[in-house]
Amino acid sequence: MNVLQPFQLGDLTLSNRIVMAPLTRSRAGTKRIPNATMAEYDAQRSSAGLIVSEATTISEQANGWLESPGIYTDAMETGWRDVTAAVHARGGRIFLQLWHMCRASHSGFHGGRPPVAASPVKRNGESIPTPTGKQPSETPRALETQEIPGVVADYARATVRAKVAGFDGVEIHAATVLDRFGLAYLHS
Repeated sequence: MNVLQPFQLGDLTLSNRIVMAPLTRSRAGTKRIPNATMAEYDAQRSSAGLIVSEATTISEQANGWLESPGIYTDAMETGWRDVTAAVHARGGRIFLQLWHMCRASHSGFHGGRPPVAASPVKRNGESIPTPTGKQPSETPRALETQEIPGVVADYARATVRAKVAGFDGVEIHAATVLDRFGLAYLHS
């Protein structure tokens, strides 16, 4: 197998088998809006067969990383449209990685309210960078059963916004949410 040969991924033709992994860079600013620096960075890497964007939050509730981008407002969607246009202009393909921080978040991102997760189990390990500096991990609030459809709807809305913004597909960041990674294509 030659990794530099074109590859067919569903109905998407990739120029090669090289995939740029998602790399969270915290360049979206405090409003989490993708910007020209991000567009230039991804466009410079468009010779990869596929770029997977940095982790991008699906809602305010999903936030938990400083200055990471979101995809839940019109301004965020527009910012991502500039990124995808820059990548596509150079012949690249790009997926958006969808993210919910769950127990890896902190109340500092949620107006003092605890982060939400599948269960009230505190994250092991290091402190969490917050808007006010590093803080110890907290025990999240378990989502109520009736709240689950809302999170699922947030993922669905984020996927629709990704399609409108010009992404070729989405990937679900599953380290804090699911047991396995999910992958969805935006092509028919």
